[in-house]
This record gives sequence, structure tokens and C-alpha cells, in this order.
Amino acid sequence: MAAELTNIREFQELARLALPKMVYDFYAGGAEDEHTLEENIKAFQRITIRPRILIDVSRIDMSTTILGYNISAPIMVAPTALHKLAHPQGEVATARASAASNVIMVLSFNSMCTVEEVASSCNAVCFFQLYVYKRREISALMVQRAETNGFKAIILTVDTPRLGRRWADIKNKMISPQLKNLEGLMSTEVVTDKGSGLEAFASANLDDSLSWKDIGWLKSITSLPILLKGILTREDALKALEVGVAGIIVSNHGARQLDYAPATITVLEEVVLAVQGKIPVIVDGGVRRGTDIFKALALGAQAVMIGRPVIYGLAAMGEDGVRRVMDMLKNELELTMALSGCCTVKDISRRHVRTQKEKLHCRF
Repeated sequence: MAAELTNIREFQELARLALPKMVYDFYAGGAEDEHTLEENIKAFQRITIRPRILIDVSRIDMSTTILGYNISAPIMVAPTALHKLAHPQGEVATARASAASNVIMVLSFNSMCTVEEVASSCNAVCFFQLYVYKRREISALMVQRAETNGFKAIILTVDTPRLGRRWADIKNKMISPQLKNLEGLMSTEVVTDKGSGLEAFASANLDDSLSWKDIGWLKSITSLPILLKGILTREDALKALEVGVAGIIVSNHGARQLDYAPATITVLEEVVLAVQGKIPVIVDGGVRRGTDIFKALALGAQAVMIGRPVIYGLAAMGEDGVRRVMDMLKNELELTMALSGCCTVKDISRRHVRTQKEKLHCRF
């Protein structure tokens, strides 16, 4: 069956069959009613593409740059936790696949491989995702280790003062495994007879006092560019510009935090218009097709981040599975560009898509 895979959904089914229920539910599930989880995907489907014809598309170039780093396509690996639950090689396998695919990987703060192991495993361009703990010295040390080991940027997750209520993890009593990155600093193992161990650990350690003034603190401990992940509104995009961050990631945390938050693709353009090209805007959440990537670029994103599909590929086939997921998305994007009359990513414009809102306006 592996040789016949034709879309991301088939990787998801292979992952479901390969993983224990608790682990699969952890990766696949969302917050509460999972309304936003469903909407992240459906919102892309409500956007249509306006192709242009009779254009020479004999050569398609998908390459682009993010913060000056050249990548083969406008695709990045999103920070997702606990890769060794999907495959024994964990984040090292994901990093090697990212390097082979020439895309940027964002390593999760909750990685099961250390920053040193990932950095020494390959030549991938890596960014580091940061959570700020109540014990700030731990977060500061992780930033320093990432910088020392050649990571190129810090992705500060800003939508998690507390962990969202994820019913599957509560029902499954999801474990909170020990993280090698934090060995000798603190234990991440939580023993609880009530619900999710991950939720219990997060409640005890995430700094819910984190605020805009703390961007200055983060800048004071690193020379790396800082991007904020979790912005969904014009107001917060403007605040991000004010504090001088290097980029924005439009994200609802894979619909794992606040249910009934908007699907990310529906607010992408609001954020893009707010920043007016002053800093790059990246989007994640619900990207399952090359057509989705095309739509995001048309609405102003510089790149997309891929989360769950990477995990599904890793669980199904290890490093090769992640590479296959990247190749599949690239091939679909290349075909979409050709059929839409776009030879480069710069050719993809707002004129190439029509949103649900625009369709409704056309009816009146």
C-alpha cells in the first residue's frame, strides 16, 4: 500500500493503524468540541482558485527565502511535540527529512531529542520553538542552547498561558514523558489519577503572566530573530510590529487551544494587511494539499507550516515517510502553480483566489 499513497489522508490512516490509541488521539485531536479543528481544513475548501491560461509554465520554480534562508518550496515543518512516540528516531528523523527536502524545521520545546542531537544529526536549517516557564531560567537556558547549537531563530508560542482542554487526552489519561532537553533541570513526568498528565504538567509550569513587555526580556537573552506564533487578529499583529519582532505565525495551535477560535486561513489576510509587508507572515493549521499552500500564498503568506501530516508520515514510515509527505505537497503545489499560470511563488497573487466572503458579495 505504501507505494500507492496518493494523498495526506492515507498517511493519516497508516499512522492511526500504527500508533497506540492514546498516542494517535494526542496527535490528531483538538480542543473541546473540535469545531476549530474541523474548520481549519474546511475553510481552505471554501476558497476557490482563479486560474490564468495560455501562460508558458514549462519551468516552475517553487523556491523562496525565509529570513534570508533559501528553501526549495514555501513549506516549513511546524513545531510538534514528542516525535519519539511516533517513531524511535523521533525529531532526528524529522530533521534529516527536512534537510533532504531543503525545508526549514522548527524544533518543538517539547522535543524528545535534545537540541544537540538534532543539530548534529544533519545540516537542516532549524528554528527553535519556545515556551516560557514560570522558572524563566529554564526557558532562558533552552534559548542559549539553541543559539549555541546553530539554530537560526526563536519561535515564541504566545497562545498558551494555559493548556487547552483536550478531551481525548483527558479520557486517555495521556502521559507526560520525560524530555531529554530538561534532564537535570526538572522532571516532566507527572503522576495523576485525574485526566491528562500533559495538562497537569502544563498547569504547573507554563507562565501565565507572560505579556508583551516580556518580548524585551527575550530580546535581552538572545541575538536570534524572534517570531511570534499564535497571532489571529489585526490588533495583535500591530502590537507585534510595535515590539519589533522579526515575523508572525498566524496559528491557532492546530486547534488544540481555544475552540471556536477562527480557522487560520480566514484571518490570514487580516494580519497580512496589518503588517503591510514590514515582516514576514507565515500560517499553519489545516494545510493538507498543495492547493492549500497556493491559497495561503495568494492571501499573503510567505510560507506555510506543516504539523500533523509530518507526524503521520513519521509514524507510518519514519524519515522516509516525512520525505514522502514533503514531496507529495511539493508536487501538488507545482501542479497547482502550472495549472494556475504561475511560474514562481512571486507570481501567485491575490487575484488568483476567491474567498467565501467575496463569493457572498457577488450574489448581492
